[in-house]
This record gives sequence, C-alpha cells and structure tokens, in this order.
Amino acid sequence: MTQSNQSSSRTDEPRMMTGAEMVWEAMVLEGVTTIFGHPGGAILPTYDALAKHEEAGTMHHVLVRHEQCAAHMADGYARSTGEVGACIATSGPGATNLLTGLATAQMDTVPIVAITGQVPTALLGSDAFQESDVVGVMQPVCKHNYLVTDIADLPLVLKEAFYIAREGRPGVVLVDICKDVQNAT
Repeated sequence: MTQSNQSSSRTDEPRMMTGAEMVWEAMVLEGVTTIFGHPGGAILPTYDALAKHEEAGTMHHVLVRHEQCAAHMADGYARSTGEVGACIATSGPGATNLLTGLATAQMDTVPIVAITGQVPTALLGSDAFQESDVVGVMQPVCKHNYLVTDIADLPLVLKEAFYIAREGRPGVVLVDICKDVQNAT
C-alpha cells in the first residue's frame, strides 16, 4: 500500500471538535451509555452536542427534575451495573445540588464522573450570575476535582477523570468546565 493510500484509509485522523463534543466523545470511548442530568445555562453547549449521540443511540440521557436526583441515579446505576456512573448539571446551584448524592457515592466507594458547567473563564472570581466555587465545595466529598479553563486540557482531563474514578479505591471525580471551553474548538 502506498503512503497516500495508507493515510486516506485511516479513521483516527485528528478532527476539529468543540469542547462540548469532546465531552460526549470521551463518554462514549469510556463506555458510558446512560447519563443523568438537568440542563441549565452554563452547560447548554454540552447539552446541544448531546443530540447527535442520542440520535445515533450511543447515549441515553435521563432528564431529572432536580440535580440531586441525577447524582443519586448515577450512584444507583454504578452500583447495579459495575460501570462508572455519570451525571451532568449546570453551574452554581445546579452543581451544588449534586453534593449529597456525590458524597454518598464517595463514602460508599462508588465510581462516578460528574460533569458541571461553569461561567466563562473571564468571569471566574467575579461573582458572576450563578458562579460558585464548585471545585472548592466538592473537594471534601470527591476523590478528585478539575476546573477546565483551557480547551487543550479537556481531552486528557476527561480521560484521567475516568481512570481516577475506576482505579484504586473507586470514587467520585468532578469535572467543572467553563462555558467558553465548551464552545471552543
């Protein structure tokens, strides 16, 4: 096979993706087929990118009435399947509503990856609408936390999040993603 034929038959060529698309690609690569969550302003780019995976049948989203339910459902799903549970929520009160469910999972050694939206990086620390220090709030109840402020970090952070949730003593990993990172390519 010639050099040009080899490169044209490759399926793993780099391609442009938004941060939001990266979230779902990582979920699928990690074997997640079901996620529990509630949409809101700071996570909407990621929710918009979910439609493609729902249509393809690679991801099933369970819409909850309250974010706390998403964390508890991810916990129950992980316990019953042996897989990493996944939940998603928006910034501020949406993210902090995950706390009780994530604390329960962490104390019982249940692997969960929680994705939360955050205000754009330029607004961090400015007391912007629905901004809260989610990483700081969740630190006592999670095995590990990330605040993603650069699109270049997102793929590795997502990979590490699942690794950390599964390996050693399983537990909860929070990935807080700024809205501009979700929109960036």
